[in-house]
Amino acid sequence: MSGRQRLITVIGIAVSAIFLLIAFNGLNPAAVWTQLQAANPLPILIGCVWYFTGVFVISLRWQSLLRSVRSVPIRELFQLVCITYMGNNVYPMRAGEALRVALLSRSRNIPIARNAMIVLLERLFDGVVMVTFVVIGLLFVEVPDERVRTAVNILAPAFVLVTATFFVVALRPELLRAMIRIVTRILPGKLSQLIEHLGEDIIAALGCLRSPADLLKSVVFSYGSWMLEASTYWIVSQAFNLGVDYPTMLLTLGIVNLASLIPASPGQFGVFEFFCILVLTTIGIAEPQASAFAVTIHLVIWLPVTVAGFIFLARRGLGWGAITHASDLEKEAAAAS
Repeated sequence: MSGRQRLITVIGIAVSAIFLLIAFNGLNPAAVWTQLQAANPLPILIGCVWYFTGVFVISLRWQSLLRSVRSVPIRELFQLVCITYMGNNVYPMRAGEALRVALLSRSRNIPIARNAMIVLLERLFDGVVMVTFVVIGLLFVEVPDERVRTAVNILAPAFVLVTATFFVVALRPELLRAMIRIVTRILPGKLSQLIEHLGEDIIAALGCLRSPADLLKSVVFSYGSWMLEASTYWIVSQAFNLGVDYPTMLLTLGIVNLASLIPASPGQFGVFEFFCILVLTTIGIAEPQASAFAVTIHLVIWLPVTVAGFIFLARRGLGWGAITHASDLEKEAAAAS
């Protein structure tokens, strides 16, 4: 790990620690423990299994987006998505994303630039979904706390602006080619050729957006996968008798995931709990209940997929070193392609 990466990691851990302190400051641990002990384990177990339905739909979206480049079996993509989540959950700087790009590029000889651009496209789709969930949640859920609305007002416009710009460029490849030509004219020969080659890879990857049917499938898969995850939140909420409805879970999930923009430790520990508790307490849920739910739902969406990701990684003959050296694997895959 480079010095810069170490610094980012330390900052992320510090941010998580601060949010954990704020989230649980003044809270009675005994009251939270009482809520955890009284929880019904059945909804929690169901939530652990049900969560993977969303992971499967995310894999379907990735398969749909990849069709413009290469046809890949859904089983392989599902395993790689689990590996991605595992890498993001246990290692800083979202190493899981780099790892899945490297592994798929190496096994299917897909150019790194095209693969990475599709991953970026997925993140932008996710951003649009989160903003939508927050808007729907605020329409149907009374949230008097101004801190929630302030967070939304800051984070949501950034996603909307970036996403709108991206889709304009994606749907008008000639604009991107014109921008690349302007850049390559002022660069030296070899670097100019490299940028031009990468630009064409990116334009090719964005071909998945030029078919209305493929675009519709990607949108449906995006909303479907996150709606399934929101239903996981709702299922687990039954274990604590929170008495919340589905729009509340959409709002909670949307705000928690928009808050993932904040640099924090792997798995967003601290940041996740803070915003989850914030949303629930502002709508009247008692803080011990909200805290117990936040800790539990975070484990439900973190632990099972992390274990599954480790298993799938081990089946590929790889171990922990593959996560820590994901960038090196990317370089190897790029050289091969």
